[in-house]
Parts: sequence; structure tokens; C-alpha cells
Amino acid sequence: MTQSSVTSRTVTKRADSCLVRQLGIVDYTTAWQWMKAFTDQRDHDTTDEIWLLQHSPVFTLGQAGKIEHLLNPGDIPVVNTDRGGQVTYHGPGQLIAYLLLDIKRLHLGVRQLVDCMEQSLIRLLAHYDIQALARAGAPGVYVGDGKIAALGLRVRRGCSFHGLSLNLDVDLDPFERINPCGYAGLKVIRMCDYLTEPLVVDCVARQLVEELAKDLGYTELSYTSQAYTG
Repeated sequence: MTQSSVTSRTVTKRADSCLVRQLGIVDYTTAWQWMKAFTDQRDHDTTDEIWLLQHSPVFTLGQAGKIEHLLNPGDIPVVNTDRGGQVTYHGPGQLIAYLLLDIKRLHLGVRQLVDCMEQSLIRLLAHYDIQALARAGAPGVYVGDGKIAALGLRVRRGCSFHGLSLNLDVDLDPFERINPCGYAGLKVIRMCDYLTEPLVVDCVARQLVEELAKDLGYTELSYTSQAYTG
């Protein structure tokens, strides 16, 4: 999706704004319940939200998830969830961005939203001189033969939830216990191994939101650290 195709759209004033919640570390199941409640309760006038957070260690199996891709979960909990995709790992040191958007109001299809997430991540990584790319038929973002970011969405009543995960300085060992995203032997990588300076998580998170906003057409971003309360 190009910038010109986004700016040519006619959107309502409320569709031009987005609330960004900076939530810290949140248990996966808690965040999932919040997302479902938010999506069920929103209406056409509800402002879109992007939630930035990290999770305690957890393996999640998407709707297409096959149990055989969980090789040795050990003491890390496994959650069957309603996002698309296969199995992945979440843990501290991984930036999560959940996109709670009215994609019908934004005149976006799921494929366009996936393209937006991938291209936003690619531009973000370019700020750090990391050359990344997307692969046809394998959603996510890659550097060489390694996957640095994963995607998984659910759409209900024309609204999206779940989103993306970007590996900052996450422990990579748990990925050895699964076939990441259902691919045996898939190499999983992280940003910190390409940098000479320490990562500042809040800085990366804000840069990601700004890149997403370019393609989603948001002209007004507001930030809060308040958790969703229903």
C-alpha cells in the first residue's frame, strides 16, 4: 500500500485520530480479553487504538495452529488463541503492537492492513540501517534468512485486533522449542544483534506507531499509559 493511495482516501475526522496505549508488560490472556471486550463494545464512532506492550513468556497457537509444531514447550504456558497463523513465542524484550482498528471505516482490507504492518516495520528497521523485506505467502518481516517480526490478526464486525511482534532483545532460546510460524528450522533473529548501541524500547515503539500512522492516515496521535478498563 503506497502513501499516495492512503492520502487520497476520504476519511471522517474521527478516523484521522488514534489513541496509543503504552501498557508495559501484560499477561497474554489478560490483553486478549481486553482486546475482545474493546472490539465487542466499540461502535462506528469509537476512536481506533494501538496498544504497545510486552508479554510474560508464552507460546500462542493461532487458528491454523498445529500441535505438532510445539516441540518442547516445557514450563512455558501454551494458549490457544483466535488470531490467524500458527505457533509463536512472546516474551520480555519483544515489542507487541496490537491494532484495534475499524478497517471498514478506514476502507482497508485485511491484505492491505498486512501490507501496511510489513512496510511500516521495514521502514522502521531502515532507520537503524537494517535492511528488511517481506516475503510473498509468508507474512512477517525478514532480514536475510531470519524472521525478525511476526504478524497475526483477527477481524470481527469489520474491526481488527491482535497485530504484530518485533524482536528487540528477546531471549531466542524458546523459539528452539517450536517450529516458528509452522516452519521447521526457521531462523528467528532480533534487532539488538544488528546494533552497536543499546535499544530504547519506548523510542522504537513510538517510531513504529509513527510509521503505521503514515499508511493508516492518522493525523492525530494521543498517548496514554492507562490500561483498557471497558
